[in-house]
Amino acid sequence: HGVQPQSAMAHTRRTPVRHLRPSDLRAAAQLVTQATLGVVGVTEDVHQAVRQRIGLPGGDAPDRAGGLTGRIYAAIRGAAHGIGAGIDGVLHSLAPLLERPGADHADSAERAAVVAALNGVFGDRLAAMGNALAQPMELRHGGQALPLHAPERLAQRLGGASPHLLLMIHGLCMNDSQWLRSGHDHTPLLAETLQATPLHLRYNSGLHIAANGRELARALERLTQHWPVDLRGITLVGHSMGGLVARSAVHEGRLAGHRWPALVKHLLFLGTPHHGAPLERAGHGADLLLASSPFTAPLARLGRLRSAGITDLRHGHLRHPDDARHDEPLALPDGVACLGVAACLAPRRGLLAERLVGDGLVPLHSALGEHDDSARRLVFARDSLHVVYRTGHLDLLSS
Repeated sequence: HGVQPQSAMAHTRRTPVRHLRPSDLRAAAQLVTQATLGVVGVTEDVHQAVRQRIGLPGGDAPDRAGGLTGRIYAAIRGAAHGIGAGIDGVLHSLAPLLERPGADHADSAERAAVVAALNGVFGDRLAAMGNALAQPMELRHGGQALPLHAPERLAQRLGGASPHLLLMIHGLCMNDSQWLRSGHDHTPLLAETLQATPLHLRYNSGLHIAANGRELARALERLTQHWPVDLRGITLVGHSMGGLVARSAVHEGRLAGHRWPALVKHLLFLGTPHHGAPLERAGHGADLLLASSPFTAPLARLGRLRSAGITDLRHGHLRHPDDARHDEPLALPDGVACLGVAACLAPRRGLLAERLVGDGLVPLHSALGEHDDSARRLVFARDSLHVVYRTGHLDLLSS
């Protein structure tokens, strides 16, 4: 990780690279304040659970202490809020002094990797807080975000574009620069083979998959409207969660009556957990164990720090939880050539490899769309699936 594609590296050679923005300081201070409040809340919950267990009276609310103890907790919360607001105010005042007017900076690969990881773990909370570290969705070309809302600038940036668009969509806790792994990047080879113009998506992988799918659908609709030439084909390539985001985007685009889904020729999945990933299931099991005891139940809040995006991976959900059909399976889109590549650490197929080991993160049967329930099984065309053995999840990027 942390290695940029050649196009991005060329850009960073032209402009200074920075590991830290002034806004990062405010964002970090906000996170520290929220973490402090979270710890206070967990501590008070444990305190209340113990008091109730031994028959002592609690406060006015079941999760809030009363009397002097309650006032102490309230004072700590007030102090945390006050200190956080004070630090935020100071940093807000200093920001214009720290940011040089007119300076052109490119984020370092290290900063981009850290921000991507933070967004994967709790990007939904960053977005809800309005935190500056929340990653906005960007369609990127040559290592820079495309100005989708400025058609003239967009056409200028995409000068020489071909009639075929290739979009690479990264996975959880990653970003677009991490398609380059061990000196290899699938992007230029695919672009040359398809005679396509390659773009990369960068997004907040901690948001619900459906939320990212809907936003990507809108972005692609704007992009295709202003593509410099007559666009005749789109190929979407998704690694891990990226494959789910791609499927969701096609679904959302069709629901919205967008024009771009009719242009999609290929959907390629690399290690995509169509039916979920076991690591998230293990986290869900920890929640259940913590909740089984009145003394540890409050600690289950820590287990729920997983982002909405990670939670969606538990079952490979592509619909938003508010959707009445949230749990219903979503078939592969009709009229699109869907292809899948799955990896397996084992030297050959077997029950253990299919159900548990897989590529270290995604079980083989999940990556292949297989399911015990025929209604949930994904139907790929003959010879459109491939398995590579003795290969890990991230190694799919360099295989």
